[in-house]
Amino acid sequence: MSSRNDTVDELSTKYIKSLRDQCMKKGIQGIKGLGTIFRSMDNDYTRRLNLDEFKRGMRVYGLDIDDESLTRMFNKFDRDGNSVVDFEEFLAQLRPPMAQCRVDVVNQAFDKLDVTKDGLLMVDDLTGTFSKYAERHPKYQSGEWSQERVLESFIETFDTPGNPDGKVTRDEFLNYYAGVSSTVDEDEYFDMMMRSCWGLPSKKKK
Repeated sequence: MSSRNDTVDELSTKYIKSLRDQCMKKGIQGIKGLGTIFRSMDNDYTRRLNLDEFKRGMRVYGLDIDDESLTRMFNKFDRDGNSVVDFEEFLAQLRPPMAQCRVDVVNQAFDKLDVTKDGLLMVDDLTGTFSKYAERHPKYQSGEWSQERVLESFIETFDTPGNPDGKVTRDEFLNYYAGVSSTVDEDEYFDMMMRSCWGLPSKKKK
């Protein structure tokens, strides 16, 4: 029995990786795009999807995963066997893995911006704060983007198309930087980039 369960888990992990890879091919906002589609299907605002909605979301997003694999993936996330999945939890699993040191520095940045300490960042409030560091963005420094474009990109990352709420949760912040992290090989460079971008204190030497 254990061997069979291990095989099922291995397949599920394989499917999740395949889905993550396809999302990331669409850029660092790829997973967010899938989440947007799922949210648009959540007509009763339960933040849950049944199997048909789950499959339809994948098709609308244009992901190339066969029907059987989608069913297996759905069942993997239907933890209590009630035929629905929490799509926020599912999307969190799609987030590219980050080393704990990277998670820590991303959380430090979020905590700095969350001046009200309510676990939410208001996009309007971010405008002034982020503009201070936009000039340090790699694409601004390379001349590819203007300061305004950097700010627009940042705001677009979090506001849900068709249902903008002007709020950024910690998970949304982590999801974004998980995408960025997947393009940066070295932990030290990622840490330096985050500290430079958000004006965080230098990392303490051990």
